[in-house]
Amino acid sequence: MNGNTFTEKVKEPYYYNNMVYITRRERFNAAHKLWVDDWDEEKNYAVFGKCANPNWHGHNYHLYITVKGKPDPMTGFVVDVKVLSKLIKKYIIEELDHKNLNLDSNLIAPNTQPTTENLVIAIWNRLAPHIENCQLHCVKLYETENIYAEYFGE
Repeated sequence: MNGNTFTEKVKEPYYYNNMVYITRRERFNAAHKLWVDDWDEEKNYAVFGKCANPNWHGHNYHLYITVKGKPDPMTGFVVDVKVLSKLIKKYIIEELDHKNLNLDSNLIAPNTQPTTENLVIAIWNRLAPHIENCQLHCVKLYETENIYAEYFGE
């Protein structure tokens, strides 16, 4: 070994020592209404716009869960994405899909606006304890193609 090539300098595959981020996308549909009971209708519509519709409105949400870790030397995986998908479906999708976020889900605390911002925090808090052998890095939730929120557990 003359030390002139990259492969001669590396004792194990270089990629096992690097942090890798992997993201799983899931989707769900849900309805909600943003409304503050202490405000009159005019103020609610001024602040929340169409989201204050008294008969609710819905979104086709796109949820991105990113975890981070070092690839396992045997599998090359940071996480088995099939297992990650099952966790997301069990703890998040089943709780939110085709539900009214104001009435049908206990993911959002009572008297808390079911905004995208509050949802990413609630999703993080529900999912994080179930992630094993890697770390939850980011919860990103698209409410529309133009609006999304991200949460990094901070």
